Amino acid sequence: MANLTIDVSGHRATVTLTRAELRNAFNDEVIAELTAAFRALGARDDVRAIVLAAEGPAFCAGADLNWMRRMADYSRAENLADAGRLATMLRTIFECPKPTVARVQGDVYAGGMGLVAVCDIAVAVPTAGFCLSEVKLGLIPATIGPYVVRAMGARAAHRYFLTAERFDAAEALRIGFVHEVVPAEALDARVDALVQALCANGPQALRACKRLLHDVADAPLDDALVTRTVEAIADIRASAEGREGVQSFLHKRKPQWLA
Repeated sequence: MANLTIDVSGHRATVTLTRAELRNAFNDEVIAELTAAFRALGARDDVRAIVLAAEGPAFCAGADLNWMRRMADYSRAENLADAGRLATMLRTIFECPKPTVARVQGDVYAGGMGLVAVCDIAVAVPTAGFCLSEVKLGLIPATIGPYVVRAMGARAAHRYFLTAERFDAAEALRIGFVHEVVPAEALDARVDALVQALCANGPQALRACKRLLHDVADAPLDDALVTRTVEAIADIRASAEGREGVQSFLHKRKPQWLA
């Protein structure tokens, strides 16, 4: 692919944005490539975790300027189609059945915030800066909004959506937008450790756990939700992987997925 590379090693896949000279800003081509990459990797049985990474000083600076120039002349119908493709990319990553880790080595702006937000885990370096800059341009962070609000919480989103302030990695950690902040020289080791932890878990359990997370997030705690959770644990207990996991624990041996 022209704008990213895909590497699969063992049970880990790494998708790396390679437009360093353009601060990894995305356009329609990048959106299509990311969508295709996560669909393909999500369907592979040998892949158990996916890292989203980037080259250069920025993780993702949002929309590419040339793309924005083209969009300036779009009709409403063209804008709807264009925004729809971005929304599809974000949802594809968010709903990917494999756990995803954002390796944030640099600045994250505008639409790039959506890329971090749709990943399950995010680790950043102390020098990374974050900004939801849309309102400065007379725009709004609409397509990325549902994911960013879930990641940082509504209260923080009210501030940073409306002020378009830049905030640092320490603040991103405080509000929960990233899970950890580690020195640049320790970033790869920390990501590797997280991937190792993910890959040690039952592959089907991880898939079911992601479905559970999406089912219970912001859902009312009613009879229907309780019923879904009861069915979910009953189904996983009765599955081949669930039975193997329990038996391996009881017999003090490694489960088959680690053999």
